[in-house]
Amino acid sequence: MQNLDALLARLFSLHPQQIELSLGRMHRLLAAMGSPQKHLPPVIHVAGTNGKGSTVAFLRAILEAAGKSVHVYTSPHLVRFNERIRLGSATGGRLVDDEALVEALRFCEKVNGEEPITFFEATTAVAFHLFSQNPADYLLLEVGLGGRFDATNVVPDPLRTVLTSVSLDHQEFLGETLEKIAFEKAGILKARVTAVVGPQQPQVLKVFEREAARLSAPLMQSGRDYDVREEHGHLIFEDERGLLDLPLPRLAGRHQHENAATAIATLRSLELALPYSAYQHGIAHAEWPARLQNIAKGPVIQLAPEGAELWLDGGHNADGGRVLGQAMADFEEKTSRPLVLICGSLASKDIEGFLHPFKGLAQEVLAVPVHSERKARPAAEIASAAQQVGIQAAACESVEAALRFLAVRDWRVAPRILICGSLYLAGELLALNNMPPA
Repeated sequence: MQNLDALLARLFSLHPQQIELSLGRMHRLLAAMGSPQKHLPPVIHVAGTNGKGSTVAFLRAILEAAGKSVHVYTSPHLVRFNERIRLGSATGGRLVDDEALVEALRFCEKVNGEEPITFFEATTAVAFHLFSQNPADYLLLEVGLGGRFDATNVVPDPLRTVLTSVSLDHQEFLGETLEKIAFEKAGILKARVTAVVGPQQPQVLKVFEREAARLSAPLMQSGRDYDVREEHGHLIFEDERGLLDLPLPRLAGRHQHENAATAIATLRSLELALPYSAYQHGIAHAEWPARLQNIAKGPVIQLAPEGAELWLDGGHNADGGRVLGQAMADFEEKTSRPLVLICGSLASKDIEGFLHPFKGLAQEVLAVPVHSERKARPAAEIASAAQQVGIQAAACESVEAALRFLAVRDWRVAPRILICGSLYLAGELLALNNMPPA
């Protein structure tokens, strides 16, 4: 059988690599493949800047705890492409195996011929093909970029649309203002389909309300139609149907409370009569790698200073930096440790905006390169940006080198180390630590 990595590499190299937002190529390819997007399980379509993947993780955990089979499509992957496509089953689902993926990729490539197609469009079509061939109760569909012209936005009648937190990111494709970006995200709204809206800035919410009104799509808004708070170590969710007293999420950080609430609100709006125990189990056990993930074992720990606390997060924009800074401040309040960031970034990201929330919180930034098919920011530039923000910084040749650099120091209190700034860097770390997502 043809090697999967070689097939993916050829698909990536043979077709346009630039992002050109359009649905025309996608509709053409899907029609040639038998229109699999018309033969999917009921779809919950999720867009937003931050929190999409975590919200999907909560949705999946709750539904599977209720005995439902759930397909999941997310991007990008961290270690293996297979992570993007999870096939649901009564036993909890599994990542698509190499054999099925190769067969679907070959079919897609044959049907497409020499027609122009982007890598994400082709692989999204492959995912739809696989989902249409395997029965499940639901499909959780995460937008790749934007919404309006994203390759996933060909599903004609989703069960629900979900809009998580919107902030500045991918401005080169979506627009330079929050309003323009919100307009693109709102492109997944469908006529008369209820949309669940997580916490938003006022100018974003105004765009969503305008677009929803135009489509007669009811909005279920955080802070108006549902709310969440922490009380005495419990997560309290409340909507018009009543109150749920739940355990705190396994996923760390206060921002995950809002993502959990958005998932709960989405499922409660569907009136699925899910048991209370499904919400309890799902919130407490949902996992989403590289989102404030505690790295407590593996080869990487052997490189770090003895007794160090190691965290991994793929957040990479200013709002991601804000919630990460808040989480680190919360950790510091509970247990004081010196905070060191090991940070890598793509060239397109606002690295100063990402690092600014750590001013006065982080003792130091160790900048490292990121290995990606997209242009990475040199470590020296990241270190310079950190210094501009007001944080001591130095450049290192790799994550391993940064950890060894920290390990030889004499620490009065073992440090808290946050590896952050890029999902590509997070994937490198997980691969290095033999922890591919499953």
